[in-house]
Amino acid sequence: MDGLMSKLRNLDAYPKVNEDFYSRTLSGGVITLASSFVMLLLFVSELRLYLHAVTETTLRVDTSRGEKLRINFDITFPALQCSIISIDVMDISGQEHLDVKHDVFKQRIDANGNVIATKQDAVGGMKVEKPLQMHGGRLEHNETYCGSCYGAEEPGEQCCNSCEDVREAYRKKGWGVSNPDSIDQCKREGFLQTIKDEEGEGCNIYGFVEINKVAGNFHFAPGKSFQQSNVHVHDLLPFQKDSFNVSHKINKLSFGEPFPGVVNPLDGAHWFQHSPYGMYQYFVKVVPTVYSHINEQIILSNQFSVTEHARSSESVRMQALPGVFFFYDLSPIKVTFTERHVSFLHFLTNVCAIVGGVFTVSGIIDSFVYHGQRAITKKREIGKFN
Repeated sequence: MDGLMSKLRNLDAYPKVNEDFYSRTLSGGVITLASSFVMLLLFVSELRLYLHAVTETTLRVDTSRGEKLRINFDITFPALQCSIISIDVMDISGQEHLDVKHDVFKQRIDANGNVIATKQDAVGGMKVEKPLQMHGGRLEHNETYCGSCYGAEEPGEQCCNSCEDVREAYRKKGWGVSNPDSIDQCKREGFLQTIKDEEGEGCNIYGFVEINKVAGNFHFAPGKSFQQSNVHVHDLLPFQKDSFNVSHKINKLSFGEPFPGVVNPLDGAHWFQHSPYGMYQYFVKVVPTVYSHINEQIILSNQFSVTEHARSSESVRMQALPGVFFFYDLSPIKVTFTERHVSFLHFLTNVCAIVGGVFTVSGIIDSFVYHGQRAITKKREIGKFN
């Protein structure tokens, strides 16, 4: 037994020094306190990292197919009435969503930015909940009113009971409405009077649209859009205005669901038009993004970068439409963020590295200071500093 204990004693890698040979110094005490504080600070930092999830980032080719792209927007036009502005979405596959109304809301705002009213109705003119039942200028009992479409009827019987119905029928034909007062429905609903009453107001338009996940564009512009000779145009004649101020502020613009740490570079961006005609273009590069929570919840979203371009008054008047245009393209690379916890063994390894590393470095510093002080003291004793 004694032989075994003796062998174990010889294996001791940590030989002890008799306390009679210890030499404690003031500098050693200071270094001990400093190293203990550093150890504690690094330990707390490592503990927080262990208790909280870390996020890993990976890049891979986007091979998804058939997904939809959701565009969330909240844009304020301080000098463009709600009765004028419309939103269109088009993509390179040829699919078009003109004059989008579903999931799109508008708030009329005054010159000070205060909300006047909120609505979700047709663009350009108020909806008539119960159209007048009249014929030949007089009401008829037990007769259903069927308004004329003024030559824009589709094959078969069709009624246009509101100004919006007539304008929609004209849009499908590729026609423009030159004089709304010549249309009985528009005159009865006060289409032009509504525009005049909203003069000096602005509009906050917000909501979302879901489209095919391919490159395309969406834009906010005055007037109802239609195709004429395969060219996308907007009918501006009904508003009887010479210019449109498309100054705007982007309160929010995102592609897909929000996720932790997302940064949308256009949030809070604004542009002020200083000329009668204006067109502002945003060129957006959308990067598909997947965020995997530690609880296995997966968020399919997107990030994006953007460049901007403003067109001058004369070029817009002669060649382009006034409005705010967003041209977006999709990156072939998908970014994946994955949350995970640091393993306990990794945490334990780092703690040991902290304690051992700080202890070793502080020992080197203490040894350097101690031997330096001794050398200086010896030189003073022999009078070299005199």
